[in-house]
Order: sequence, then structure tokens, then C-alpha cells
Amino acid sequence: MKAPLILLAAGGTGGHLFPAEALANGLKASGCRVVLATDKRANAYAGSFPADEIIEIPSATPSGRSVPKMAKAALLLAQGTFKAMAVIRRLKPDAVVGFGGYPTVPPILAASLLKVPTAIHEANGVMGRANRLLARRASLIATGFSNIKGIPANVPGRVIQTGNPIRPAVMEAARQAYAPLEPNGKMRLLVVGGSQGARVMSDVVPPAVERLPQDLRDRLVITQQARGEDLERVRTHYRRLGVAFEAEPFFTDLPKRLGDAHLVISRSGASTVAELAVIGRPSILVPLPGSLDQDQAANAKTLGDLGAAIVCPQTEFTPERLASEIRSYFQDPERLTKSAAAAHSASMTDAAERLAHAVLNLIHPNKNGMPS
Repeated sequence: MKAPLILLAAGGTGGHLFPAEALANGLKASGCRVVLATDKRANAYAGSFPADEIIEIPSATPSGRSVPKMAKAALLLAQGTFKAMAVIRRLKPDAVVGFGGYPTVPPILAASLLKVPTAIHEANGVMGRANRLLARRASLIATGFSNIKGIPANVPGRVIQTGNPIRPAVMEAARQAYAPLEPNGKMRLLVVGGSQGARVMSDVVPPAVERLPQDLRDRLVITQQARGEDLERVRTHYRRLGVAFEAEPFFTDLPKRLGDAHLVISRSGASTVAELAVIGRPSILVPLPGSLDQDQAANAKTLGDLGAAIVCPQTEFTPERLASEIRSYFQDPERLTKSAAAAHSASMTDAAERLAHAVLNLIHPNKNGMPS
């Protein structure tokens, strides 16, 4: 019997691609073949993706009020749908799974038109616009969080919570127990801004470090992700302060660095929040402002409500506020340990397996041990 073939659709950022990578590993472990449909922006993250084939599908995000730009985006999505239909006719996948964002739209729409079973995974606490558009065409809607907002009423497909699939590298980092901050010991501070970086981290964190007294600066070891255009000023600032640091645009071993950290300062994308929970690390989360969906605020709240994270809106994320928070952790390091334990209490380590079972259940109902 030929192994089932699952077409995964994910693109745009690592936040969409990383859960797809985790599912791909779970499906491979179940004996499936996997093909990835993605867009050109995801090429930086797709190098290690465990797919038999990677196919680029045109897509675009309809945003703004410019009629020509909206028309161009609609045209690209239509072109992507026609290409996805050709791909599906050639591959004959048993199911198509999308991970949100507009690169998901053409493959899921094409699969629906061709009567191929479809699933969408919503990683965030609020369903994104692309997934809302596709929700009524999905045979299955899997969610990362319970009681997410924005799912259209009376969707025909089944809705289940699987959690957010975690990459093997994150599971490996989760084996490392949290190392409490020792009296007069070094605090390892990790600063990240999502897979594409965040300027606000470069604007706020170095000046916050400068506001700390010299004895606390001497105890910091900083690892900071900074966008290419911000990188040199971040490095120059830390060199002037004489603090121990490493700053790069992207870290390929980020899960290990999460495991090594005493404190993480970050955006609150769904993958980041899930990884903080699985690895069990305290954090200061700065949700991306200005989003129509406010999904990052909802994600951050799940850890904030547990005492695992300080949730700081960007309007309040100032050098003075951040310096105060870091100073308080130095003064009461037990808070870090308690926050790490609280974060770990929210972890769902079997999300990839649960989602794989749910997808396989679309193909062979009730024959694969789908957890209830």
C-alpha cells in the first residue's frame, strides 16, 4: 500500500513554517510522504524542512487601501490557486494542511475546489484573516490555544485543540533544566524579535542596559537578535558599555539559546510563546502593536496570566521600564525560577503528534489512534 502523501502549505515567516516543520516530522514518523508548498519569503527557513519536494506557489497579502495594490494581490492569489490546482492534480495528495497567512490560501482553496480533505492550523489566540477566509472550506480546524477568538460561527469542519507543534530542536532544548540565577552570578539575557527581528528591541534594550548600575551590567551576558540595519549600532552601544554580548540578525540555534537563557525579552508570536512554555523560560513579552487581530496580545496573555511572563505593551516598553524590570529580577532571582516553572506548566509537548493523528484521521477515520 502506498504511503499517504500530505501537502503542507506554509510560508511568509518562521512563525508559520516552524509548526509545519514539526508536523512534517510527525507525519514522517507515521510513514507519510510530505511535500511543502511555500512562497519565496520562506526560503530562508525552509532549508532543513523534511519534505520530499518543496514547491513555490505565488501569493500576496491584500492590505492597505490602494486599489491597484489590492488588485495585484488578488491576481497573484488567483495565479497561485491555478498553480496549486495543477500541483494537486499531479501529486494527488491525500490531504492538504495550511498554517495560516496568505501563502496558505491558494493551496487550501485549490484543494477544496478539487474535493481533497483540508485542515487549517491556527497557532494564535485570535484567528488570522487568511484562516478566517478559509475556515468554511476546511474539513478540520486545529488550534494552538483553547477558546481562540475569531472562528466564524457554524463552520462545517471539526474544531479541535492540538496545541502548537514544536520542532525537534526545541524538544531537545526542553531537556535542559532551568538554571537558577546564582547570587552575584551572571544573568544570561536573550533578546529576540521574531523570525524577522524587531527594531524596538534595538531601540530599547541597549539604552535600558545603560541605565543599570555598573555592578549589574557586569553580571549580564546578552544575546540579541537585531535586524541588519540595526546591527552595528547595537554592537557599538554594547561595546561602549563594556558588557558581554553577541548580536546577529538570525540565530540558527535559537532553541538552544532559549534553553541557556535566564530571561527572554521577545515579541509574542505563537511559536515563541509555545517554545517558551515547552522549554520553561521566564520572559518579558512585547506584543506587536497595530495588528488588526491583536493576536500577539492574546498569545502573551496566556503566559502573563500564569505569572510566567511580564506583558509589556510597546507604548510602555521604555528603557526606564525595562531597566527597572531587569533590576528587580537581580534583586529577587527567585521570581525568575518561579516564572520558569509557571511557563513550563503551560507546555503541550505532544502537539505535533496530536495534529498528525488528526490529519491522518481525515484520510482513514478512527483507524489511527486519534486522541480524543
